Amino acid sequence: MPIYKIFMLIAVPALAIGWIVYWLRERKIAEEEKNQPKKESQRLTKSKSEVSDWAQKMAEFKPPKRKIESEDDN
Repeated sequence: MPIYKIFMLIAVPALAIGWIVYWLRERKIAEEEKNQPKKESQRLTKSKSEVSDWAQKMAEFKPPKRKIESEDDN
């Protein structure tokens, strides 16, 4: 048997097994990341707090009362 055939009989199955192990490992890592809570950046946290502060101010806002002009004043 030539060396090429021996090399291919060893290399091809080893390569296939390597790709299968790699795929299984990547799948496991993806599942673990999916189960972990996502981290919020400082910028997102700051924006959320600014929006909630603005919403609270808008909820407390009372519009000025309009003066009702009677037709006698015109």
